[in-house]
Amino acid sequence: MTYDAIIIGSRVAGAATAMLLARGGYRILVVDRTRFPSDTISTHIVWQPGVARLIGWGLGEQLIALEAPPISTIEFDLGPFSLAGVPPPSGPAENAYAPRRTLLDSMLANAAATAGADIRDGFTVDGIIFDGDRVAGIRGHGESGVVLIEHANIVIGADGVHSILARTIGAHEYNVHPPLTCWYYSYWSGVRNDRIRFFSREGRAFGCIPTNGGLVCIPVIWPHDRFAEVKRDIERHYLSSLDLAPDFKKEVLAGKREERFYGTAHIPNYFRSPYGRGWALVGDAGYHKDPILAQGISDAFRDASLLATALDDVFSGRSLWGPALGGYEAARNSAVAATYEMNTQFAALAPPAPDMRALMAALRGNQRDTNQFIGTITGTFPVAEFFAPENVQRILTKRTQKSQPGAA
Repeated sequence: MTYDAIIIGSRVAGAATAMLLARGGYRILVVDRTRFPSDTISTHIVWQPGVARLIGWGLGEQLIALEAPPISTIEFDLGPFSLAGVPPPSGPAENAYAPRRTLLDSMLANAAATAGADIRDGFTVDGIIFDGDRVAGIRGHGESGVVLIEHANIVIGADGVHSILARTIGAHEYNVHPPLTCWYYSYWSGVRNDRIRFFSREGRAFGCIPTNGGLVCIPVIWPHDRFAEVKRDIERHYLSSLDLAPDFKKEVLAGKREERFYGTAHIPNYFRSPYGRGWALVGDAGYHKDPILAQGISDAFRDASLLATALDDVFSGRSLWGPALGGYEAARNSAVAATYEMNTQFAALAPPAPDMRALMAALRGNQRDTNQFIGTITGTFPVAEFFAPENVQRILTKRTQKSQPGAA
């Protein structure tokens, strides 16, 4: 049997792509070496654009049923002051959610299976099959160890940073930045969980993300070159970092850590050329950036939709391979260009430049523009529009006028 598509990886990008293609009537095989439900390193956050896609796919009620709390308010703590706001909605989605990945990934894999995709977890891909210079299938084994070969019209790598498909075909990387941060996080009970909080300090950042069971995920972020030092005594470095926000640390220490620490330092920043003869990449396999703004899940949903649409155009004969998949790459890159650069600036953990400090200060007491700034983080307000020189000048002027004697 030749599948229309084989997808390597059944987490958010792979499962969403499989679901969309299977709903179109295509024969889809999805393989993943992991048995689900299974956890993975994650910020958990599905911002409003990602939630809007789930609603559009008919999965909104299933997302709510995962019982992660809806989150409308985002607080950005800069030390001397904080900015809190409610970002603009994304279509029908007013709230963000941050479900545990054991729940979210299983929900999406089940949706793909319900749509008709063949899901094989516990299956390891050992190699990529070629027909001349064209990718034609995979070779791998399940838990029995029996080697299997499967063929498809296209093989899709949704297997993350270490994608075997990307590595085998030597996918070109561009707009690359070196790893900038390292992370450790754990889950706490007894900590305020009515909003997402992000604390920005020089050389450090940390957050507080409400998730399932009344818990919050609290990540702490250091410069990448400190990973070995932090790893030697994780708890000490983790808790001492919270000294940079004393009130928050008191709150955390009044609660209870419920799980071990999870961490990583392998956080590259790149774009990969996401297609070639008989293959495509989606999700982190094709584009990856530091998780500091938690855009990964929402980006994966968008790219799954873009790729599924492009492949449907090819399979149905409405478009040729090159134009359709070239359009997929162009649309992906256009959607993330401004956010990628802003994300890189945040991940540098450097003190804000004077013009950024002035802008942040000018947002105090200006709720409308604060909400739009928060929207640049959640993906519901265009980064280029908010930081356009004329808009920044408008905000600064408004602040100056408000501070003048006699101003209303």
